[in-house]
Amino acid sequence: MIVVTGAAGFIASCLVTRLNAANFNDVVVVDNFSVERKLANLQGKRLREYVDRGEFFDWLDVNHEQVEFIFHLGARTDTTEQDHAVLDLLNLDYSKQMWQACVRYQLPLVYASSAATYGSGTLGYSDQDDALLPLYRPLNPYGDSKNDFDNWAVQQTEKPFFWAGLKFFNVYGPNEYHKGRMASVILHAFEQIRQSGSMVLFKSHNPDYTDGGQMRDFVYVKDVVEVCYFLMHHRQHSGIYNLGTGEARTFLDLALNTFAALDLTADIHFRDTPEDIRDKYQYFTEADMRKLRSIGYDQPFTRLEDGIRDYVRNYLMPGAYY
Repeated sequence: MIVVTGAAGFIASCLVTRLNAANFNDVVVVDNFSVERKLANLQGKRLREYVDRGEFFDWLDVNHEQVEFIFHLGARTDTTEQDHAVLDLLNLDYSKQMWQACVRYQLPLVYASSAATYGSGTLGYSDQDDALLPLYRPLNPYGDSKNDFDNWAVQQTEKPFFWAGLKFFNVYGPNEYHKGRMASVILHAFEQIRQSGSMVLFKSHNPDYTDGGQMRDFVYVKDVVEVCYFLMHHRQHSGIYNLGTGEARTFLDLALNTFAALDLTADIHFRDTPEDIRDKYQYFTEADMRKLRSIGYDQPFTRLEDGIRDYVRNYLMPGAYY
């Protein structure tokens, strides 16, 4: 039995698809299932049981002997959330409970961290040195909550026999349709182009970057779940790992490739970055992927061009889920 939290969300629902494809059908999904807009992500999946996140630890006390692995991907992922109490409850305290339960029952654990922990990137984007974790200064409370848990985890004397925290970079792909403002720029680009024939990107407010020249490490969700699947079988070398492609690309690249996937001529305009996020905006992210590679993960990561083409033509245009 495999447990996936946040299972109706973006990355977790894609992971359930990957597990089903490998004939893992004894999957227990955990989430707040009252959020109806996410439920379509689980349609057609082969599942054992739905468990409300508020009831999960009681459920685990009863069923832990049947559980083989836990993927804890549930979290409040809104990077504009300013309520520290909500983030502490869902991203920090709940994750501590999950860790402690995995220690108590000796269950392997993979949990979702975030590249938001790196803040502006002044200390780089390397996952090699846990001593840097207390020095990171995330740009928003969401990043703080993820970094707080990473710091707490590495300081624990009691740990699950295998655990891995994954610092997701800019993930895009099918099943993010419910995320609204927090969806990837590719989804927003597709919707804008289909509605108006043009695309609007943020201007740069940093003299080191041209308009549209802001760079991020965009990673396709299918690659993310492949890494999760690898770790489920690997169960060695516990620690915190970056999960990006290792190659930063510009937002202009992203927009041009979205137009190309639609067989349309590019029409791109720029507007000021909203003031509420302007001073917390990351202009560059790029995952150092050497640590994950060093433990044996040797699969290639999808090129941005290929990922956008697959996402647009096989999911967005048909209105399909993964």
